[in-house]
Amino acid sequence: MPKLGEESLTQLGRDAKIPASPAEAVVESVPNPHPDTPYVVRFTCPEFTSICPLTGQPDFAHLVIDYVPDARIVESKSLKLFLASFRNHGAFHEDCTVAIAKRLQTVLEPVWLRIGGYWYPRGGMPIDVFYQSGPVPEGLWLADQGVAPYRGRG
Repeated sequence: MPKLGEESLTQLGRDAKIPASPAEAVVESVPNPHPDTPYVVRFTCPEFTSICPLTGQPDFAHLVIDYVPDARIVESKSLKLFLASFRNHGAFHEDCTVAIAKRLQTVLEPVWLRIGGYWYPRGGMPIDVFYQSGPVPEGLWLADQGVAPYRGRG
């Protein structure tokens, strides 16, 4: 018997392939089991990849996504597939980072969301991209994202 919210999931517990593009990816959510309690959820993707839209060369990033859920939480398998869908997607670092934030904002309508995109250097210069939906809600403990400024990140 499905648990609360699982009846509408199309990927969890099923054979699901990496979508061909972020536009084709389906980001799913389930009801927040504690909607009356403010808390922070963190997802870390240390091996995010995309493609440079001009050269076709791979780009690599360490992403850290923090959000405070409202009525819904993201289903993690669908998030993993969404992030993996960027693997063959041509976009600049700024576009990838902000597009991920916007998709999560649309799907989850969280109380608060931030994403740190810590991109590994190409051409000798790392590009870090940060998005935050607003001020951190009062009274929450928010851990540092734990990614050091670039000095041979690893």
